[in-house]
Amino acid sequence: MSHKDPLDRIDLKILQALQEDAQIKNRVLADRVALSPSACLRRVRDLEQRGLITGYRAHVAIDRIRTATIVIAQISFERHSVGRFVDFDEWVRRTPEVVESIRISGHYDYMLRVVVSDLHDWKRVMREMTDGDFGVEKIVSSFLMEDMKSFEGYPLTPGGSQG
Repeated sequence: MSHKDPLDRIDLKILQALQEDAQIKNRVLADRVALSPSACLRRVRDLEQRGLITGYRAHVAIDRIRTATIVIAQISFERHSVGRFVDFDEWVRRTPEVVESIRISGHYDYMLRVVVSDLHDWKRVMREMTDGDFGVEKIVSSFLMEDMKSFEGYPLTPGGSQG
């Protein structure tokens, strides 16, 4: 299979199963998608090499490990400048408190998910953003009260049906 080959129904089933349980045993996965274990493993490796599987992660209950305040921050910039966005992206990458960053369209330029110990810790992170010469104009902070539906994977087909 080449990197340009389209995904077939079996590839989509494999991807869906791995989104649901990244630790699924290859033999169980192979049974679920009606392939031999060796053919299934080849398909998974191909999906990884094609960049369609970008990693495997454990979902950690941070609130059971440490005191954590989760902030959803919407960030606006004074001017849209590629150089400033690149600098800000680099700051985000090296700031461990920022666990997610997306550039968005609309009233704001970025949305960040930030994990801090408390409000004072959040103020420190905000000061780094505003003092960092990135051109941050406005930060709107919302504090996560309850996670009603955590990200569990993307719907791989329109309507989310896996056929």
